[in-house]
Amino acid sequence: MGKSPDWLYTDHATTCGSPASAWIGKGLTCVCFKRKGNCQRICISLTPLQEERLRRLKRRMKVYFDASKLEHQEALRALWSASFPDQELQSLISDQWKEMGWQGRDPSTDFRGAGFISLENLLFFAKTFSTSFQRLLKKQGGKGAVWEYPFAVAGVNITFMIMQMLDLDATKPRTFVRAVFLQMLSENEWAFDLLYCVAFVVMDKLWLERNATYMEFNDVLKSTRVQLEKELLMDDVLRIEDMPSYSLLC
Repeated sequence: MGKSPDWLYTDHATTCGSPASAWIGKGLTCVCFKRKGNCQRICISLTPLQEERLRRLKRRMKVYFDASKLEHQEALRALWSASFPDQELQSLISDQWKEMGWQGRDPSTDFRGAGFISLENLLFFAKTFSTSFQRLLKKQGGKGAVWEYPFAVAGVNITFMIMQMLDLDATKPRTFVRAVFLQMLSENEWAFDLLYCVAFVVMDKLWLERNATYMEFNDVLKSTRVQLEKELLMDDVLRIEDMPSYSLLC
């Protein structure tokens, strides 16, 4: 078995000589981690604000896409309008959806892996960073079918990857990345959605740099996760907006 990364959670609390980072809340139960050769603290207990926002995020993550719900239907229509403002959607089941990179005529069948939150993520991306969203959707950085990946399906996979990376259902913080994200969540309730947007542009950038093929999608997604974790663990990254790759959205 290979050596575990030095930021992985252990049950052995130690005494940390250096003070916690400024954004670590006071009065919380903390344990120490060896990270990049330095001792840093991570809090197991959450502030009331963190607990509430984490609870809301977990609720979002547990919602399955239900094509019979009006709210979910309206979200799909809103995604289409944000993606193709000059094209009228004929039906929620239509060949038009293939233009966006869904696998078939009915996009609802592609949400099984990540649920309704993956649709919310796509919609957030489309409305918050419309220029970047349109650039990726329309493959303006590549050569059409020579390199393209299915845009919408890729988006669902990115949501699922982030959910796995953050491991938010864990009762204890098993990685420093998770704890860092929870601090970011206390700063911005939309931290998950912002991280999603960063992940999408990072994935696209890596895809282009590698001149990847569809068969290499999972490898590119793994590399995307590695890049996100690296940036989240940087000492001066206290918000999603501080991540170096966030500039790809601007």
